[in-house]
Amino acid sequence: MTLTTTRNEPVDAPIAPPRVVRQRRMRPGLLGLAVLLVALGGLGSAFAVTSVRATGSYLAVARPVTVGSVLSTDDLVTVQVAGGQGLTPVPAGQLDQVVGKRAVVGLAAGTLLTMSQLTDQPLLGPDQQQIALGLAASEVPARKLNPGDRLLLVSTPAKNSEGNAPSTRFEATVIDMAADRNNVVLYIALANRDVAAVVALAAGNRIAVVLTGAA
Repeated sequence: MTLTTTRNEPVDAPIAPPRVVRQRRMRPGLLGLAVLLVALGGLGSAFAVTSVRATGSYLAVARPVTVGSVLSTDDLVTVQVAGGQGLTPVPAGQLDQVVGKRAVVGLAAGTLLTMSQLTDQPLLGPDQQQIALGLAASEVPARKLNPGDRLLLVSTPAKNSEGNAPSTRFEATVIDMAADRNNVVLYIALANRDVAAVVALAAGNRIAVVLTGAA
């Protein structure tokens, strides 16, 4: 091939061979992986749509609830939950069925409520009675006693007693507690056989209270 310059002088130049573009071959393994990723993406989208469509109203705990406490409407709030696979929260429409039940575990604020956390059974056993025990604030073993806490009541000697009289011990369970700045009233469950003795000791201010186990 001859090229012509501006001076009309012929110049011989090499001719570049045409460039051949090779087509890349798709590996079967890569093609299969691409198909799998597309399929998984479609399944993920379908799952997301299904979860959104499964949104419902359920009951959640609005404030901390101690073990043994009776639920009220103020303890609960309605929340919207999407999906919830594997969970068994109480639907908001069952509010009347849970109000008045006792918590068998401590309920933390912001958690979903389930029926397994509640009971209709009273804290009193079949062979127990409930009494009220008035104490000074300094005689209570903890600032706050919760329903279900286990106590040991120990008799103390009378003021005019001589010698070291043996003490008597009684097991009790906290049902409720009411307190002001100086005084505390403990509502406790006692075995039927211990009620008379504990009441007599309490009347003479001869009861010491020991916390042996938290609910």
